[in-house]
Amino acid sequence: MDSIVNRADDFRHLHESGCFVMPNPWDIGSAHALAAMGFKALATTSAGFAWSTGRPDNSVGLEPTLSHLRRMAASVSLPVNADFQDGYAIGPENVAANVTLAAQTGVAGLSIEDFTGDPAEPLFDLGLAVERVHAARAAIDQSGTGIVLTARSEGFVWGRPDIDETTRRLRAYAEAGADCLYAPWITSLDHVAAIVDAVAPKPVNLLIHAPFTTVAEAARLGVRRISVGGMLAKTAWRGFLEAAAEIAEHGTFSRFADLPDLNALLGPDA
Repeated sequence: MDSIVNRADDFRHLHESGCFVMPNPWDIGSAHALAAMGFKALATTSAGFAWSTGRPDNSVGLEPTLSHLRRMAASVSLPVNADFQDGYAIGPENVAANVTLAAQTGVAGLSIEDFTGDPAEPLFDLGLAVERVHAARAAIDQSGTGIVLTARSEGFVWGRPDIDETTRRLRAYAEAGADCLYAPWITSLDHVAAIVDAVAPKPVNLLIHAPFTTVAEAARLGVRRISVGGMLAKTAWRGFLEAAAEIAEHGTFSRFADLPDLNALLGPDA
């Protein structure tokens, strides 16, 4: 328990000033590589993990996710934030029960989103969404771990790009006890600034899933934390698929040139 609390304290401290990048590994090897590069915290990616198991995002259940969180948190000495999707439940009581389980895995933080799982009606009613954040907050407080709670609003992901509704939801989640607020797939810097202003003084996580800004520019807007979701995993998949396609289609192997020495990167002396 002490190690969880210490990592949670370190993670919370990172949100107090400045802007830090929290990249998203999808397995232990990628976590080790990112830790070696000097990042101060890491985050899991539900998409990257799902792809590594041969499944699409949003198709991995609670138990495999908890096992993944345990492995990832134990693999590095850095704080690890958990992509905990919708809490793997609908009702607040069940969300609380699952958050309690996640808090025992060694992660330093976790996020809960308001996506219903139904693209036709993608967002939980605001009242229920707030109750779910309340429940997650209470579960964390009862756990004694002090892990950081991030609340996400998914409108921009699922075809509801309404900045007024998004900021209204994020303000409500902040009032319900979220420590950090997050609206993925925002690409307008004006929208980023609006979210930062709406939930201040609480910190904002910005997902950078396309080259629309930089760390320095996000910091100037008041963003405290940057994540990249499944983008590093997609980048790795792109290299793999392009190399495999060259072999299949042309019988050539040009992409095998100048490859990294992974044994040196991940070896005992790394």
